[in-house]
Amino acid sequence: MKKNKEEIESVFRKWANLIDPKIKEILNVSVDKETQKLVNYQMTTGGKRLRPVLAIASCLCCGGKIEDVLYPAAGLEILHNCTLIYDDIIDNSDKRRGKPTVWSKYGRSITECLGLDYAAAIFQAANKSGHPALISEILARTLKEVVNGQILDILFEQSGRENEKYVTKNRFQKIREKDYLKMVSKKTASLIRTCCEIGAVSADAGRNMVETLKDYGFNLGIAFQIRDDILDIFGKEKEFGKKIGKDIQERKLGNVVILYALKELEPAKEKNKLLAILKKNEIGNKDIKKALILINKTKAKKKSLLLGVEYIKKAKENLGRLPKNKWHKFLIELADSVIERNK
Repeated sequence: MKKNKEEIESVFRKWANLIDPKIKEILNVSVDKETQKLVNYQMTTGGKRLRPVLAIASCLCCGGKIEDVLYPAAGLEILHNCTLIYDDIIDNSDKRRGKPTVWSKYGRSITECLGLDYAAAIFQAANKSGHPALISEILARTLKEVVNGQILDILFEQSGRENEKYVTKNRFQKIREKDYLKMVSKKTASLIRTCCEIGAVSADAGRNMVETLKDYGFNLGIAFQIRDDILDIFGKEKEFGKKIGKDIQERKLGNVVILYALKELEPAKEKNKLLAILKKNEIGNKDIKKALILINKTKAKKKSLLLGVEYIKKAKENLGRLPKNKWHKFLIELADSVIERNK
């Protein structure tokens, strides 16, 4: 497994060196020189480049050439980072990947402007692809789907945003597993599915191969978010790059660990204690610690991990319908790495 991990990391580094110059090129088109440093900052904060890697691997798996997918892959990473810029504003997150978020560095108003630069750059990247109209449509559809997921995530919060009447009026009081899966399907899995779809489209793959890779990407995306939820509660801050318990601080029920813990906690008194924390106007470090103690009394971590493994299994089963080549094997190993990651 260690050898596989090293091989995967080697591919990530190699392809990042190809993708990053394309990202910078597209981001800086029509941007004033003095603004370029601000625009480029988000991309310098790190990131695994999972999404462009998925697009490239999917393209190669379908017999395509790497040069056919580089610009669309760059557009996918720009789209991902565009959503992160706004996600950090919405969640008041001052750190991502261990570095200051764009808004905490440059302020909200400037950051909202920079986010629009990213939105425009997504489609400039698509225009440099072999299928500009189709890829632009796929990216536009995906961006709207991510927004739908983000709105659900906000409405799943149990308190806060008291000055936002729509949120307080339409907030979910109870969330089921199927509600959670609907939210993460849109907010996270839709983009990862699109990465695989665009990779296949860039290779001029047939409809069956495109649909197969979309299914793989969708299931992988669900598993990716489940792992993120686990790391938010049980991860190590230095490795994860974000504050542990941030979803508790943000009063989110859109975290599968919290959801399972609430379902399992007995007596009802303990369940109500956790809900009471999530409904507080202000949640401090002591509250987060109390919530973590309650969650640790349950099997929520184990159940969440099993759910993630189930989706990884589905993703790998989807790949069974694809040609057995080097990149088919890479996509299988990549799926395993997603559920085992610590950051």
